[in-house]
Amino acid sequence: MLLLRVGFLVTGILTVLLGQILPVLSRQLSLTDQEAGSLFICQFGGSLLGAFCYSSLSNCYGYPKILAASCVLMICGTLMLNLGSWFSCVAAISIYGFGIGLNIPTTNMFVVELDHSRSASNLSIVNFFWGFGAILSKPFVDITQTSESIFITTAALATALTLVMIVFLVYDKRVEKVSVEIQETSSPVSIWTMPFAWLLAVFNFIHIGVESSVGGWITTYQDRVVDSGGTFMLSAASLFFLTLVIGRMLGPVIFRLASESSVIFFSLAVMIVGTGVILYAETLSALLLGAAILGFGCSVVFPTNMSRFTGTFGPGSTQKAMPLFVLSSLGGAFITWLVGYVSTHSGDLRSGFYVILGCSLSLMALNIIISRMQKGNWSIVTATNQRPSQ
Repeated sequence: MLLLRVGFLVTGILTVLLGQILPVLSRQLSLTDQEAGSLFICQFGGSLLGAFCYSSLSNCYGYPKILAASCVLMICGTLMLNLGSWFSCVAAISIYGFGIGLNIPTTNMFVVELDHSRSASNLSIVNFFWGFGAILSKPFVDITQTSESIFITTAALATALTLVMIVFLVYDKRVEKVSVEIQETSSPVSIWTMPFAWLLAVFNFIHIGVESSVGGWITTYQDRVVDSGGTFMLSAASLFFLTLVIGRMLGPVIFRLASESSVIFFSLAVMIVGTGVILYAETLSALLLGAAILGFGCSVVFPTNMSRFTGTFGPGSTQKAMPLFVLSSLGGAFITWLVGYVSTHSGDLRSGFYVILGCSLSLMALNIIISRMQKGNWSIVTATNQRPSQ
């Protein structure tokens, strides 16, 4: 479990690396803004492909081997960034994006398999490490890069990933028995014939879209919409991610005090309040308050929804969770784009943020439906009226 957390921290650094090194890449390759923006599409495309391949590869090879393979992809892609051509840069980002797409679902589901009884708490902790890595990415790059080179940055990341990969391979045989036992107890019923499973996947689509949209647009929102008079050490974006990480760190304590259903309902209510504060903020201090509230509200929603999925469909569902992660990736891309689309056509980024409010309200409505289905035991009824083992 410790190794998974360390590996996820490095993955968090790499996931947001492109935004931090883009100025250097733009200078090296003389990129236009359009060309630079297309690099993000390369990472998203690679990540989406990795999420598509996750289930079939994990079924064939097991989690440790897939995690080791994802490290190899991330190592190769990271080092290729130094080759100094447009084609190699596109290939590099696509390759490490593929590795990230494999790593994220595999890590989350492996955490569930290692201790299914505490899945919500453990998922919250491991995603705290990913978020902490994302926060560390900028200072890490600032310390290791120069104005003309990212070699030290990429070499340090590649070294860390190599060490993680080696330990995964060493422990492969030790955890192989766990995966075999999980497969033997898997339900014979197809999870994705059940409407309940798709409701959880749509929930992920909307929620990850909210997180990505806020992370992608709130800095621009701060620059355009809010009166930034006065001096503040924190930006709205950094405060959003900081409270997101703090909330995940507190996850194990929160789950001891309340049920998963209560936690997710309260979190969604906090998200709605935080988004409302952002929408009506006229000063930077109000915007910072809204960003902090929204980040804390978002913090445990993803881990809790993943735990709700595995708790409903049993340990064997971890190797059948590919649609959850594919829709998460699509939601992150689509809703972030939708905020920009609404902003462009309305001429006001504040209008774009109403998309985020609408998504938060939709999550609350969807969560009410999901909770009622769970209480009514509808979630374990298939189209053929078969019941999966719990």
